[in-house]
Amino acid sequence: MENQHDNPNKPEASRESGWERAVIEKLALASITEQTRARRWSVFFKSLMFLYLIALFGVAMYPSIKEGIEADTKNHTAFIDVVGMIAEDKDANAADIIESLRNAVKDKNTKGIILHSNSPGGSPVQAAYVYEEIRNIKKEHPDLPVYAVVSDICASGCYYIASASDKIFVNQSSLIGSIGVLMDGFGFVVTMQKLGIERRLLTAGAHKAMLDPFSPPKEDETEYMQGLLDQVHQQFIGAVKAGRGDRLKETPEMFSGLVWTGEAGVKLGVADGFGNDDYVAKNIIGAEKLVDFTKQGRLIDKIAGKLGATFGQAIANAIQWPALR
Repeated sequence: MENQHDNPNKPEASRESGWERAVIEKLALASITEQTRARRWSVFFKSLMFLYLIALFGVAMYPSIKEGIEADTKNHTAFIDVVGMIAEDKDANAADIIESLRNAVKDKNTKGIILHSNSPGGSPVQAAYVYEEIRNIKKEHPDLPVYAVVSDICASGCYYIASASDKIFVNQSSLIGSIGVLMDGFGFVVTMQKLGIERRLLTAGAHKAMLDPFSPPKEDETEYMQGLLDQVHQQFIGAVKAGRGDRLKETPEMFSGLVWTGEAGVKLGVADGFGNDDYVAKNIIGAEKLVDFTKQGRLIDKIAGKLGATFGQAIANAIQWPALR
């Protein structure tokens, strides 16, 4: 068969068309090759990132896995964090703390439980849930001690929880107490008047806008809310008295919301002695090995939390409604 490219009688248009076709084919082949190479690099980098995340997860989980394996071979002291603001949407929430407590109790090698306490307080409801769970554990497992060990601060709702434990250990410089309840907010009425701003508010229900920061306070509503705070305060006081018993050396300001140093707290009976987690585990419980039973959040949530902690906290504080603490 005659080769068309070598045919000198072939029309000029046909030769040019063949040349263009060859160029287009080369360009298409180059494009496909480049796309293939790009896909391979994409797969490579995705695989590398996946392996990195797996390694990161392994590093994060290794201490817990190691402790879990070691815990199966010897007695240990269970360690549970009560750290940060106590609220349903925070790390220190009743559901997680209670689950951690129950897991520690189920472990046959748990010789005692330490509540590592470092919190300014928070929701009285969340604190009450944990308080009742500790009381139930003590009834069902009277030989399993539960101790609260305070580092920097254990105040308000945190002390509510700690008062259910068998004993409270502090550092001499710890802050402890604040047996009280508060509700805070702001009033902008005078500022609005100076700026000439008129508040227009419609409600169905005489007290639906109770404590509205843009309206003048009403005496009957203020008295009503004070009554609610007093009720919660009395519940708090009752819980502390039930937990601490005769150890409390009551003074007129014992339940006023004051805080004390750990040293003063021991003298007042709001705490029992001095010691950190290691000391209590070794010398009080008698099981030196500490195993962390604190419920851990998902790794991706922790990473996201680390990256956006400061910004997220600022936003949350800006939009948070006044809350009982």
